[in-house]
Amino acid sequence: MTQWPKTNDVLGTVNRGNPAESGLCTLCRADCMGKCETWLSSLKGRKMLYPRDYSFTTAGSANTDHAGVCYNSLRINGYNYGATGLPKGLSNFEDDCIFPNVHLDGEFGQQIKTKFKVPVMTGALGSTFIAAKYWESFAIGAALVGFPIVVGENVVGIDQKAEIKDGKIIKAPELDRRIETFLRYYDGYGAIIVQMNVEDTRNGVAEYVIGKYGDKAIIELKWGQGAKCIGGEIQVNSLEYALFLKKRGYVVDPDPAIPEVQEAFKHKAIKAFARHSRLGYTSLSSAEAVKENFMKAVKYLRKIGYKRISLKTGSYGMEALAMSIKYASEAKLDLLTIDGSGGGTGMSPWNMMETWGVPSLLLHAKAYEYAQVLAKKGKKVVDMAFAGGLAREDHIFKALALGAPYTKLVCMGRSLMIPGFLGSNIEGALNPTAKEKVCGNWDKLPASVSEFGAVADEIFAGYYDVQKKVGKDEIKNIPYGAIAVWTLADKLAAGLQQLMAGARRFSLKTIAREDIFSANRETEKETGVEFITDASDALAKKIMQS
Repeated sequence: MTQWPKTNDVLGTVNRGNPAESGLCTLCRADCMGKCETWLSSLKGRKMLYPRDYSFTTAGSANTDHAGVCYNSLRINGYNYGATGLPKGLSNFEDDCIFPNVHLDGEFGQQIKTKFKVPVMTGALGSTFIAAKYWESFAIGAALVGFPIVVGENVVGIDQKAEIKDGKIIKAPELDRRIETFLRYYDGYGAIIVQMNVEDTRNGVAEYVIGKYGDKAIIELKWGQGAKCIGGEIQVNSLEYALFLKKRGYVVDPDPAIPEVQEAFKHKAIKAFARHSRLGYTSLSSAEAVKENFMKAVKYLRKIGYKRISLKTGSYGMEALAMSIKYASEAKLDLLTIDGSGGGTGMSPWNMMETWGVPSLLLHAKAYEYAQVLAKKGKKVVDMAFAGGLAREDHIFKALALGAPYTKLVCMGRSLMIPGFLGSNIEGALNPTAKEKVCGNWDKLPASVSEFGAVADEIFAGYYDVQKKVGKDEIKNIPYGAIAVWTLADKLAAGLQQLMAGARRFSLKTIAREDIFSANRETEKETGVEFITDASDALAKKIMQS
């Protein structure tokens, strides 16, 4: 198993815990005082693209470990002539072919195109309490930047203020809060996506959302995720809440209704209960049966008014991957998110996360292969998003290139949550009266933050960009966590623009598989991406023989 370094002296980053390939710690804390690359980028923005202490230092690459098959085993290609994808009105002259002229806006979907400003989206932020606590930062940040955000599963089911009558929702305050927070700053870019699992389907989430919000929301069917092979979980430390969830129809472990369990909880031998969702399609026994059920569900959603529908699948084997691509394409869905193992979670059994499923690079490589099968038959392939342990701008480029031209977005989980945590902690420390409201964890700024300043407009590199967008009066209503999301997104965007300019690609749709190559033969074999020295070797030899 590759051991990723905990420090990067060039960028001045330090991981509090054990880092993964993404650069994030395996355990990411909401109260973290820094300072991994994503954490620092949420404050410093695009300055984090460069080595620190300019004019006092020089820097050399330490990235020599390309063992195994993972995203780190892909490298980005560059070219020494040409340019493609320049916006209309620009030429291929040097004054126009500069990285700020790289366009990152794009779209996905069928009849209705959903536009975005940067090619990222959040993972499903569902019933885990950390998603609820920092939702304003996440949602407002997504709306301001212009990328899609996903309301995950079970949000209604665990809401004690939600009202369900005759098995259907009639009141859902937490779901309303999530949707309306995003729509407050939505300006035509990005989207609010509402996910449904088994319980959500039974409770009538789809009917509630379409009835109240119409085509303002995308509805998402859920097959799975990369973090686990069972349904979603949360943990509660209240017996009353556990009993409420059991009454709502959830699986609660241990069973809070059993007298012995209640006695153990009373004496603190049991301190918490885990709420689990159900597995889907358990009554079906073949791919054909799944297809029939799936198509029926999509037909029903269209009948009740949904114009945009997406699907989320997890790191199952190749049959399920093929089913998701084929069925989503035939059903003319707007987006398919494919989540590989190696990503993050709000709550999943840890050893399940560590040992189950198909790692992201392998899953994504096969997704491209299967998409090609459909394309060669003249079929329209569903637009896709790749997910699973992706956090940096190089990850975005590699994932888009690996799945080109089918992959439109890169889905990120914790990396788009970290700025929400960080901004909220800063806001709570600077405004103690707001600490509880914003879920801040700090009483004062740690040195890792105060070195950048003592007030928000000193601390966040993106502060005045956000102020320009919303105005001097409205900036006071923007959570610091949302400003941090903007700042991180600006760094990711600028880094991606630079990588794309180096590959002479000036729009997302021009990114191609030839823009990456494999750093070892095993990765070449598994992904079909050429080995470094084989790529363009024939052209090189032609030059030498001329």
